Amino acid sequence: MDNSTLKEELDYFVNKYNNPGFITNDPISIAHQFSLKEDIEIISILVSTIAWGNRVSIIKSGEKLVQLMNGEPYKFLLKYTEKDIHLLGEFKHRTFNCFDLHFYLLRLQHIYKNYNGIEAVFEKGFAIDGKASTAISFYRNMIIGKEFLGIRTSKHIANPQKGSAAKRLNMFLRWMVRKDNNGVDFGLWKNICPSSLSCPLDVHSGRTARKYGLISRVQNDIKTVNELDTSLRKLDKKDPVKYDFALFGIGVEKELMV
Repeated sequence: MDNSTLKEELDYFVNKYNNPGFITNDPISIAHQFSLKEDIEIISILVSTIAWGNRVSIIKSGEKLVQLMNGEPYKFLLKYTEKDIHLLGEFKHRTFNCFDLHFYLLRLQHIYKNYNGIEAVFEKGFAIDGKASTAISFYRNMIIGKEFLGIRTSKHIANPQKGSAAKRLNMFLRWMVRKDNNGVDFGLWKNICPSSLSCPLDVHSGRTARKYGLISRVQNDIKTVNELDTSLRKLDKKDPVKYDFALFGIGVEKELMV
């Protein structure tokens, strides 16, 4: 399939899925409950962190997070203390448990109080070399750092330096940075260029990407992410990660046909 035909087909699926109808059954629906920038950022980073498994269970856990934070993530975060772990009840999503949430809340609070928030941290990360993988590694170091290297929560925050495709954090960045008129992604962060983003890659999107010849590597790791980015930027250099909608949509339709 030549590039023009490939682009036409993938653009069709982008247009089909990149619209408000996509929101209801996707984890991004949790963040769409909010209007305050900080609320959207905080619930988005938490929901994206637990975004593995089926989407119904992710959304259910996301709703539980909203309830735990009394519908005000930013206000809850700023007031949260070491002694407040009891407020989290027995929260658990797969292997992300109450302690992981407790630790993450405290570290996010540290970032908002001392580094002007998540956006500022990612801006500094992208400023290093313009790569999403570098920005994600920078963010991870701010959350974990040398001080907490052995903590169990570190396994829930992707490390591209160790080869991770960082699917969930790349999805989070898509939510925060991408902006169009379709109303799915928020486009809240104006100082990070959408062309610098990396496409979220997992088993399903990787399978579809291989079907279309966008990647050749078998592993779903950071090298494959880079390969996919190169292919997608040939189709749209300004907004390559819009094709995440296509890779997702094609995968869903294939499942329905089985």
